Amino acid sequence: MSWFRNLIQLSTIKRSPLKPTKSIVSPSLTQLLQFSTESESAATRQGGLGPTKGDEKPRVVVLGSGWAGCRLIKDIDTKMYDVVCVSPRNHMVFTPLLASTCVGTLEFRSVAEPIGRIQPAISREPGSYFFLANCTGVDFQNHAVHCQTVTDGVDIPDPWSFKLSYDKLVIASGAQASTFGIKGVKEHAIFLREVHHAQEIRRKLLLNLMLSDVPGVSDEEKLRLLHCVVVGGGPTGVEFSGELSDFITRDVHQRYAHVKDYIRVTLIEANEILSSFDDRLRQYATKQLTKSGVRLVRGIVKDVQPRKIILTDGTDVPYGLLVWSTGVGPSGFVNSLEVPKSPSGRIGVDEWLRIPSVQDVFSIGDCCGFLESTGKPVLPALAQVAERQGKYLAKQLNRIGEAGGGHANAAKGMEPGDPFVYKHLGSMATIGRYKALVDLRQSKEAKGLALAGFTSWFIWRSAYLTRVISWRNRFYVAINWATTFVFGRDISRI
Repeated sequence: MSWFRNLIQLSTIKRSPLKPTKSIVSPSLTQLLQFSTESESAATRQGGLGPTKGDEKPRVVVLGSGWAGCRLIKDIDTKMYDVVCVSPRNHMVFTPLLASTCVGTLEFRSVAEPIGRIQPAISREPGSYFFLANCTGVDFQNHAVHCQTVTDGVDIPDPWSFKLSYDKLVIASGAQASTFGIKGVKEHAIFLREVHHAQEIRRKLLLNLMLSDVPGVSDEEKLRLLHCVVVGGGPTGVEFSGELSDFITRDVHQRYAHVKDYIRVTLIEANEILSSFDDRLRQYATKQLTKSGVRLVRGIVKDVQPRKIILTDGTDVPYGLLVWSTGVGPSGFVNSLEVPKSPSGRIGVDEWLRIPSVQDVFSIGDCCGFLESTGKPVLPALAQVAERQGKYLAKQLNRIGEAGGGHANAAKGMEPGDPFVYKHLGSMATIGRYKALVDLRQSKEAKGLALAGFTSWFIWRSAYLTRVISWRNRFYVAINWATTFVFGRDISRI
């Protein structure tokens, strides 16, 4: 039997005298790991995806995972294209409900949709990928993008750099918050654009509540710690102020009774709040916010310091929490691209969302704007604009692929089809206390339906519940709303 022969052979080896041999020092585990890491680094840090061959599916590289990029990824025909998404986050954020997560009305996962759920082909198809990385540069001539991994503070020697060849490139990298060059904003203010921003706001708010309840804290320090300042009177700033005032009225006053008289909210805006809304709606919002305890201040921020902000008129405004929501502007990546720009500094595109100076490159979302030569105004940085651009471009790419123009330089001379046309569907904003604004006018000068109050709040919730991407998240949102209504908001600092 084989096992018996092996046993005899093993016993023979044990009985045989050992011959003196030269000692061999085996490498340590640390050395092996270091060697393997260095070998892996040498092999992969300069890796990537090369150009596609004629018998392979053409590759569409999408830079960004916002409203525009994710809508394109969702609608593109993956039987015709391989899809590669490059983004510093692996999910899409449903931004209209992000303010609700800061105060516990919704859970954070309710507003985040993983890329793999939006387009399952990225998880299962051999030629489709998602890479957690930032694009550092684009080689338009050679149809390639240079990327660098995002590590979020993980302790590794250096980020990995790699190159991706593309047949079609879609730049949907979004925009960054505008600070207008004001000193101290990036260091001390919190923006409200990502899930981690909402998490930071929530942790800071609850920490200040608990610190203000500690014995020995002076009244002056309590007033500072519990002063929440919001800069920017657009929809995001107003919605956050409304959610925060509702949280204070319904939850803080009950669960932090010792400090309930110290907490307050101030909204600072240089002009009128909700400037794009109907005048009657703006007046209603001003009245309701003031009634709910939000102090409205008209002023311009001059300087931001660790414990206070200074306005241009010399007024000092102490704060414990500072949320900055003053609009967006072109990112550093967009500024670095040597392509024509729109009057607002975004990537310039034509009526078909192409970058006319380069081949096979498109741009959608907040990072792009119509070139001045098109005669069209730059569209606002809104989710509905980005989503419709993504939907339009997906149809365009599918049409190009069906006509045999999917590969690089294969679409030259093809008819572009119908141009992109945007029609504004209206604006909505919640102001807390079961009240909201609904403005269905197509423009500020046009006439149309404008509603305010509880009916608008019901329309606002119904509309956004249907717009949440997946049934999974719709279920989460509905359950969170019901739980909050019955039991109140969660105040755990996790």
